[in-house]
Amino acid sequence: MNKALEGVRILDFSHLLQGPFATQMLGDMGADVIKIERAGSGDMFRGMTFFAKWVGGSESPNFLAWNRNKRSIALNLKSRKVHALIMEMAKSADIVVQNFRPGVLAKLGYGYDDFKAVNPRIIYCSGSGYGEDGPYVDRPGQDMLVQGLAGLIANTGRGDQPPVPAGAGLADQIGAMNMVYGILAALYWREKTGKGQKIEVNLLAGMLAHLNQEYVAVLNLGEDFVRPNSGIGHPGMQAPFGIYETADKSYVSIAMSPFKTLYTVLEAPELAVYDDLTTLFDKRDEVFDKVNAETRKFGKDDLLARLLAADIWCAEVKDIRRAAEDPQVTHMGMITSYEHPRGGTVRVVAPAVKMSETPARIERPAPLVGQHGREILTEFGFSAEAIAEFEASGDMTVDEV
Repeated sequence: MNKALEGVRILDFSHLLQGPFATQMLGDMGADVIKIERAGSGDMFRGMTFFAKWVGGSESPNFLAWNRNKRSIALNLKSRKVHALIMEMAKSADIVVQNFRPGVLAKLGYGYDDFKAVNPRIIYCSGSGYGEDGPYVDRPGQDMLVQGLAGLIANTGRGDQPPVPAGAGLADQIGAMNMVYGILAALYWREKTGKGQKIEVNLLAGMLAHLNQEYVAVLNLGEDFVRPNSGIGHPGMQAPFGIYETADKSYVSIAMSPFKTLYTVLEAPELAVYDDLTTLFDKRDEVFDKVNAETRKFGKDDLLARLLAADIWCAEVKDIRRAAEDPQVTHMGMITSYEHPRGGTVRVVAPAVKMSETPARIERPAPLVGQHGREILTEFGFSAEAIAEFEASGDMTVDEV
């Protein structure tokens, strides 16, 4: 079966979420991703988890989520022998990806200019929190911090409570998408010109770009967003846009639809007095409370059936476990699994992009630290003796099954 990125080799220095998610997406499409980890402990995400529990007793769900379809080699990047090794690898590589703080890899001799000197066709994608320079260049660029700086957190939650971050690493994941976007564009340009280039992606710029409609509204309408004191789903929206409770203590989201259609379905004609765009915004908390009182008269399944029959935009609000069992999610095959040497059967979300001729697929589980080091060095022409010397010196570590 064809692979869209077959023959594309990536030297992946990235860690945590932003860079690894980007290279995983490229690996899903067939790229040969060589994950270059720190000798010994490897990617920082290997030591982080949710619920204070580990998959299979030892493996991080965070790491397993973002590192399939990669081979790992664990090296001491401060070693001059390792530097020479990586530069040799770079001669046949297409892409370098890294998301260390600005300047960290360059000080070790792994900046764009270092790779360009041995391979002018190299595409070097650098991810950071706030860019390569500026007043925040030395700050830690972490997802929740960037959500707060960009304005997302201030827009989320109820006005009578503290603002809350999104329940997922959106800044990191948007950063990963921007990395892939930039890399694929650079590959296309190189096909036409033969030239590589440097790509700079940062979390703050990515969040700003994805909040563009909110910025356009604030910067052009003379208004600031004020979070409602109710379950209205966006601080710029009028009622009934929001999350409503049902009689069985479930929740249903109701988006755009004619308000008259909604109050007719709810059999609440007294709500007609609010049926005006300005009123629905100015009195949105009051409207929310009244609509919420009506939705609580119906069980979740009954309410959804009524709303959908009237073509009202709505959906059930599900937690992760129930969403994984949703019939549409099942129909799309979005929950799959792979076998991990220590984690056992790991259930994961499948690639989101479907392609008719070059489908994405999972061929490798997330690797152990340095699991493929000997294999990779053999491919680059190193003898068994030379590989043994690397291991004996501590410049390379191999965790085997």
